Amino acid sequence: MPHLYLVDGSGYIFRAYHRLPPLTNKHGEPVGAVYGYTTMLWKLVDELHAADGPTHMAVILDKSSQTFRNELYDQYKAHRPPPPEDLVPQFPMIRDATRAFSLPCIETEGLEADDIIACYSKAALAQGWSVTIVSSDKDLMQLIEPGLDLYDTMNNRRLGPEHVAEKFHGIEPKQLGDVLALMGDSVDNVPGVPGVGPKTAAKLILEHGDLTAVLAAAPTMKPGKLRDNLIEHADMARLSRELVELRCDVALPEPLDELELKGIPDAPLRAFLEHHGFRTLLNKLSAVADAPVAEPAPGLPGVAEEEDLPCDHDGYETVVDEEALDRWIAAARHQGWVAIDTETTGVDATRAQLVGISLALAPNKACYIPLAHGGTDMFAEVPVQLDRAVALEKLKGLFEDPSVLKIGHNLKYDMIVLAGCGLDVFPFDDTIVMSFDLDAGLHGHGMDELAATHLSHSCIAFKDVVGVGKTQRSFAEVDLKAATRYAAEDADVTLRLWRRFKPRLPAESATRVYEMVDRPLIPVIAQMERHGIKVDAAKLSQLSTEFAHQMGALEVEIHAAAGGAFTIGSPKQLGDVLFERMGIKGGRKGKSGVYSTDVTELERIAADKDSPGKDIARQVLDWRQLSKLKSTYTDALQAQINPATGRVHTSYSLTGAQTGRLSSTDPNLQNIPIRTEIGRQIRDAFVADQGNVLLAADYSQIELRLAAHMADVPALKQAFANGDDIHSLTAQELFGEVNRDTRGRAKTINFAILYGISRWGLAGRLDVTADEAQAMIDRYFERFPGIRNYIAATTETVRDTGFTTTLFGRKTHFPRIKSKVQHERQGAERAAINAPIQGTSADIIKRAMVRMGPALLEAGLPNVRMLLQVHDELVFELPEGDVEAARPVIERVMANAAAPAVVLDVPLGIEIGTGLSWGAAH
Repeated sequence: MPHLYLVDGSGYIFRAYHRLPPLTNKHGEPVGAVYGYTTMLWKLVDELHAADGPTHMAVILDKSSQTFRNELYDQYKAHRPPPPEDLVPQFPMIRDATRAFSLPCIETEGLEADDIIACYSKAALAQGWSVTIVSSDKDLMQLIEPGLDLYDTMNNRRLGPEHVAEKFHGIEPKQLGDVLALMGDSVDNVPGVPGVGPKTAAKLILEHGDLTAVLAAAPTMKPGKLRDNLIEHADMARLSRELVELRCDVALPEPLDELELKGIPDAPLRAFLEHHGFRTLLNKLSAVADAPVAEPAPGLPGVAEEEDLPCDHDGYETVVDEEALDRWIAAARHQGWVAIDTETTGVDATRAQLVGISLALAPNKACYIPLAHGGTDMFAEVPVQLDRAVALEKLKGLFEDPSVLKIGHNLKYDMIVLAGCGLDVFPFDDTIVMSFDLDAGLHGHGMDELAATHLSHSCIAFKDVVGVGKTQRSFAEVDLKAATRYAAEDADVTLRLWRRFKPRLPAESATRVYEMVDRPLIPVIAQMERHGIKVDAAKLSQLSTEFAHQMGALEVEIHAAAGGAFTIGSPKQLGDVLFERMGIKGGRKGKSGVYSTDVTELERIAADKDSPGKDIARQVLDWRQLSKLKSTYTDALQAQINPATGRVHTSYSLTGAQTGRLSSTDPNLQNIPIRTEIGRQIRDAFVADQGNVLLAADYSQIELRLAAHMADVPALKQAFANGDDIHSLTAQELFGEVNRDTRGRAKTINFAILYGISRWGLAGRLDVTADEAQAMIDRYFERFPGIRNYIAATTETVRDTGFTTTLFGRKTHFPRIKSKVQHERQGAERAAINAPIQGTSADIIKRAMVRMGPALLEAGLPNVRMLLQVHDELVFELPEGDVEAARPVIERVMANAAAPAVVLDVPLGIEIGTGLSWGAAH
């Protein structure tokens, strides 16, 4: 008997989009959803066909967002946000993917995919066929009847009448439309009846039979809100019934016989996969065809080129006795490498408690060693597990064994946790840093994303193990079987990623930056995070109060200028005030219909001397800055003080900025204003312990110095060698004189040019016309042709190769450099111009950080501790008596950090200051 499968394509598309990271193909096009959709569709077609399931199949899609339902009710789906910007260009490619499988891709103007599915279902059932709808959508459950079921691929289960009854409190599929009409749908904006949820709707339909009977009986019901709502909103309920009804009276776009499933064809699918560079799927196709793989075109970076066996979660071992632990340790020592991972009670490494450790020696050869599992109360059952002290002592010998390489993912976190237990980890490799040094700019580097990208594997979600919301529990309370599946998988996946990345490092010229810059920095950063920095809670509280008073004063002024009170933090209300109440010209609305009030828009208004909103725009900008600094720093920092240390421990990421700069969170120290009085006040709250001082060492104009070297600009190199004021030199070259105004303009131009600024961007910064700005840019390039040549050469190189390179070999990829969307392409070009300079600057300060500890120890200064790295600055805490001895050591290490790997034509200037607070050290 024919069996028709109808795939709800829209559901597949959005699942694929959210399942995989934002990947890009060789053409610079976003293809994360395309790759995920192709994989999911292949799996469905392949598995079902092999199981002799479907004889016919089609993918059904929505043609457009406007259907006959919008004519019935103009607010239908009115609140749905537009699809993500990077998903829209993938829709045509997804249709291509469907056709590459020789599957019909059916869509009809004016109908939703659900209606088309209903039409085909009715026609197939009428001919005696079986029908399966590949979806778990509640609207499609209305169609369930003998011969038709739904297939939920997410949970690998069939949905029949019993599922509808369970989900909707005893309702039959044929009654579901009446229930949906009563309860409404906030996602699709189906109004329904206020106050009626699934349980009440089901109760009403079961009591009265259908919607018509419910509405007819409403006047006789017990007085109350339900009765009143049913009477008052009866028309809306009837309209809702029409909206949820699936149409099945439309002629079929393609005959049923044309939907016959004939297996996966080779030629069209191969052409599609080669076009996008989906290498793993090409290998799979060749295996199916039993033919050698043609050399694939270079394409999607990071898609795995070899496939391991799927993760065998049930095969992982739970280690609960010494004999088993000794066996794993001996095997690791014999092999010479082992992947490790820790499970803890929280995400803050300086506060988290160790719960267990996982090890992996090979794919599917992994274990979990529980150390602190059990409930939180005295009556909770504690499972059998190793004695913590015994296990840690044995693992200490392994983790500190110089003959065994330890492999981790974001190993910095594990190092901090294990250091709290008295364990060091050395030697090591870190797959998150490897991924970053290979593929910065192409995708994220979290384990889940890398597993999906490189291994075509979906990791067990942490929330699926510990729960969410009120039911969430600590990992220590998870039973050992579930804990082992999750924890051992982490070590297993880490090992598989390492096997992918390690050979790529030399092949793709990434060994140099990994070995000389990033890998040796990991334990340095871990130690800095453990040290933390002391903050003055009383000072922060005082600042919070002052900021609140200043915000209050600004609110009074803003409301007076606006002619009435409104919520300043609401972009919608602010936009209405500026562009409607005050009549300011030039307002622009986004897709949501709300006026833009971002910083660019407010600065535009504030800069317009003739605008009636110039004062209020400036006041709102000041209010926003105070609000952000208060919430992010003066309020939040007080809560972030670790009660055990009395210090704040910021968390650094080696992969947070694609150019290689370090980024920090909790708190984010990079966003404290540098040159404002408010920024200085916040820095004043970072203080030294009693008897100590803080020392701040800052690279002076390092990016301009590197530009002079990398662009080979003799005049700039000579100026830096002489110690001249570079901004005064530029002012003299551009304007023929040096004064406060011309030097300020020259400073803006010096930095802006390195960021690939446009004539319009420079015009905005200098408050001149675009033509005047262009004339300045032309004059700058005329005086310093090396900069112009550098920009041209960098742009040409990145267009050819897709990436830029620092002096230390760090690559930053720019997949949008050939984008057909102008603003994406121009944004990539601007970022690419600065990336080699900013990246080299980041590499240099990282090398200084790695060398600093040994240099200070050699100088007999063990009490000088490096605490912070912010932008081009390092902050140390040290005894006041060590300042004079430490200053030259720190300056020497920073000044010579590039050598001997890179010899610069310009000196690196270092500015050093000290004080009892970070602010005073500047």
